[in-house]
Amino acid sequence: MSDYEILDPRFSALIISHAKLERLWTGARWAEGPVYVPAAKSLLWSDIPNDRVLRYDETDGSVSVLEASCGYHNGHTLDGQGRVVACEHGNRRIARLEFDGRWTGLVDRFEGKRLNSPNDVVVKSDGTIWFSDPTYGIDSSYEGHAATSEIGASNVYRFDPATGEITAVVTDLIKPNGLAFSVDESHLYVADTGATHVSGHPRAIKVYDVSADGGSVSGGTTFAVSDAGFFDGFRVDRLGNVWTSSADSVRAYAPDGTLLGKILVPELVSNLTFGGPKRNRLYITAQTSLYAVYLNAHPAGW
Repeated sequence: MSDYEILDPRFSALIISHAKLERLWTGARWAEGPVYVPAAKSLLWSDIPNDRVLRYDETDGSVSVLEASCGYHNGHTLDGQGRVVACEHGNRRIARLEFDGRWTGLVDRFEGKRLNSPNDVVVKSDGTIWFSDPTYGIDSSYEGHAATSEIGASNVYRFDPATGEITAVVTDLIKPNGLAFSVDESHLYVADTGATHVSGHPRAIKVYDVSADGGSVSGGTTFAVSDAGFFDGFRVDRLGNVWTSSADSVRAYAPDGTLLGKILVPELVSNLTFGGPKRNRLYITAQTSLYAVYLNAHPAGW
């Protein structure tokens, strides 16, 4: 049985037909938030309910615990200096792993009110940090600490570490989740998983226009709608294709929104990221496990 479902001829050029999907590790309760750290030749990812960050060493295939009792990490990314930036459900903040090994809290409030539970994060080329803030980490005590939202809404925020300024840039979604910029950063893609709280709400990725000064967004049109579970985390490759999680697979969408094909995964997919020395290995977090597959694709910026 093939690991791929080709729906558009363009997908054939993005995959390596004989490259198999590999399960590298299993044992998580809910695997999420993968980030590739080139300097460490490693992939980091979250096991949210177990409140730990795991590390896959690509030099020998070993898996170890990087952090435990760490504030229920979810999404991760790297900043321009190669530091890991993390979303912490438990501490309800964005934090950064400094070069000396300390975690520094960057932002935990908006207009004086505590954030809900930052979920996914991306750093723009100007150094600003953009992150989604749904309520999943405070909805129960499974992936954080049950609490009432102080803000009363779930937004996407733009935080400037240089000035400390935080602004709400996307306010029209029910539960904003995964997010990523287009190759030229002129568009922001955001997944809305609001159907977890509002029955029948579209399971979609929306796309917004980023202002010329990079400080705000406008518009908000539907880029793609899922017919199998939710779009959660996703990444953009250097051709502008969107590689996204869904219930049955990793899906690849062309910049025009055409579904090109699927990488079939035997577990519920949560997130993914490009890694490896040539950034052509797609690491996939899926429910209890970490998977990987080699592609003929590379991340935006590579």
